[in-house]
Amino acid sequence: MPVPWFLLSLALGRSPVVLSLERLAGPQDAVRCSPGLSCHLWDGDVLCLPGSIVSAPEPVLVPTHLQTELVLRCHQETDCELCVRVVIHLTVHGHWEKPEDEEQFGRAADLELEEPRNASLQAQVVLSFQAYPTARCVLLEVQVPAALVQPGQSVGSVVFDCFEAALGAEVRIWSYTQPRYKKELNFTQQLPDCRGLEVRDSIQSCWALPWLNVSADGDDVHLVLEVSEEQHFGLSLYWNQVQGPTKPWWHRNLTGPQTITLNHTDLVPCLCIQVWPLELDSVRTSICPFRKDPRAYRNLWRATRLQLLHPLGWRLDAPCSLPAEASLCWQALGGGPCQSLVPPLPRENVTVNKALDFPLLKGHPNLCVQQVSSWEKVQLQECLWSDSLGPLKDDMLLVETRGPQANRSLCALELSGCTPLLSRASTVTAPYLLAWQRAARLGEQLLQDLQSGQCLQLWDDDLGALWACPMDKYIHQRWALVWLACLLFAAVLFLLLLLKKDHVKVWLRLLKEDVRAGVASRGRAALLLYSADNADFERLVGALASALCQLPLRVAVDLWSRRELSAQGALAWFHAQRRQTLQEGGVVVLLFSPGAVALCREWLQDGASATGAHGPHDAFAASLNCVLPDFMQGRAPGRYVGAYFDSLLRRDAVPSLFLAVPVLALPSQLPDFLRALQGPGLSHPGRLADRAEQVSQALQPALGCCVGPLGTPETGREMGLEAGDGT
Repeated sequence: MPVPWFLLSLALGRSPVVLSLERLAGPQDAVRCSPGLSCHLWDGDVLCLPGSIVSAPEPVLVPTHLQTELVLRCHQETDCELCVRVVIHLTVHGHWEKPEDEEQFGRAADLELEEPRNASLQAQVVLSFQAYPTARCVLLEVQVPAALVQPGQSVGSVVFDCFEAALGAEVRIWSYTQPRYKKELNFTQQLPDCRGLEVRDSIQSCWALPWLNVSADGDDVHLVLEVSEEQHFGLSLYWNQVQGPTKPWWHRNLTGPQTITLNHTDLVPCLCIQVWPLELDSVRTSICPFRKDPRAYRNLWRATRLQLLHPLGWRLDAPCSLPAEASLCWQALGGGPCQSLVPPLPRENVTVNKALDFPLLKGHPNLCVQQVSSWEKVQLQECLWSDSLGPLKDDMLLVETRGPQANRSLCALELSGCTPLLSRASTVTAPYLLAWQRAARLGEQLLQDLQSGQCLQLWDDDLGALWACPMDKYIHQRWALVWLACLLFAAVLFLLLLLKKDHVKVWLRLLKEDVRAGVASRGRAALLLYSADNADFERLVGALASALCQLPLRVAVDLWSRRELSAQGALAWFHAQRRQTLQEGGVVVLLFSPGAVALCREWLQDGASATGAHGPHDAFAASLNCVLPDFMQGRAPGRYVGAYFDSLLRRDAVPSLFLAVPVLALPSQLPDFLRALQGPGLSHPGRLADRAEQVSQALQPALGCCVGPLGTPETGREMGLEAGDGT
């Protein structure tokens, strides 16, 4: 029985206060302003191009505050639409520049400034409005007489009528001037619904709206629409993004009543629901019920991907905007946490799905990007620049800080912090003595390298600079004496071995036995290949892999390597895993299912080109390009083992080409299967039956979910597949 999460109408009624709205006649937009000001509205909408901030050489008008008011725009008495009125408060920003030679020219300079200071001010103010699925920008011209121009003082307000919006929608409004002298104002508002307004007789969409019950049942979320059987309506699920346009995810025209099932992994904070009657010019009403759901934020971070672009760019891909910041950090060669470079490089607010650049002069493989959430927790970190710039280097990062009056200080970034670099003549107080001793060992040499140009400058501005200085030569000098001591020790040890020859033989024999025992305890490598027929079969494969890991086996399966599959591609991932498994004397397990058998027959009939139609993460389809040639050329025995679940597939369904290797039924032939995996030299007959029983018990719950026809999609999974095609 589903547990109600919350009960609401798509004409949401969160506010108990019922508002009465002013009515506006006619479809035309209008603008009016405070007494003393003159204003004009441009015809038609304009492009929303804020541009960059420029300096104001003289006083200018800028918007300083936004207010909204709800009104009704009516074509007839019972044919009205909800509309948002925007009030913009304006202030004089900046000051008149005072000429440097005012005292020299005296009254003449005052006369020259008198005319511009007595002139009126004019500004072009842009209003940008967004409420799914509409977006508009209008341009207002405002003129202020000279008598009202006082720097830093408010001059009045401008009122715009109005932006049409849907009941219950979330609207966002921005305001700025052209050209832009200050950061744009922004305002977000959740509009009320039919129950919070006296509009039932004025807005036709409020006469009959479907009810929506959102409930949670385990891992599923149900959207239950309670409407009459003859009522037709449209339903759309979309991602409502602050940065960029909204993204439709799923859309259907339905007839009530309906129940739609979503998997909990599909929930993200910006997932919104929009519904409207299938009538001409009907109003669409939107809600975003998962905005404060903790599960939705966890899913959002799981779906987020951080990419570093060559040479010095980065991009964060996510379905929703993220409350996070991005910063650069320095990853030392010896490991440890990545140390943030703040200061001198400030953090930047994250803008998703947009390529951004860091203000660096040069790239370096030790520079990484961190995504820090609003609760100061590192969520993502990538050092992908090392792919193009090489592996991590053993470099010391010097942080230069510049102060007033050409003051300059240098410190070396270490795990314990940034240690100041001081000369031997510097005076150090007791609390800083230990840190100075660590940095002074190479401090003078690093300063000499910096002055001679041997360090790479990564960043430079008025606040400071970053330098990467190589440490290889100092490490070589430090280890020269160590190597000499090691050679001397080896010579002495060799003489002792000659004197104790018989004891050495016994010790070597014992060491060899210990190594063999260590190899046996570490376990044999096994690469598990399967076809992802459906979600139930994937859970069954995961249960088998987890059970095998409890034995002395090291199992690799694509279920546990999704991130590497996305980064490398299915074919490259399989090549790397297969090569490593076979080099270590392991075995490749082919797990046959109806889907796997179909892919094999398709490959045998049409050749390697047949695998191109499958998904980019299907490791089994990609692996056929290498697996089948091994069987055709007789290289499979000793390297491969086949298996199938006897409740899902018959042995005679397996293509005869694969019968060159053992093909065993599970769980009925589990002892033989485990013996083939562990190898003849590593198996333990006394414990084999117990281990087979453990694996069989671990498989029973997952096998019970696969008793039906394999390949039948579940409701939630089918919903997700259809959603990808929705517009």
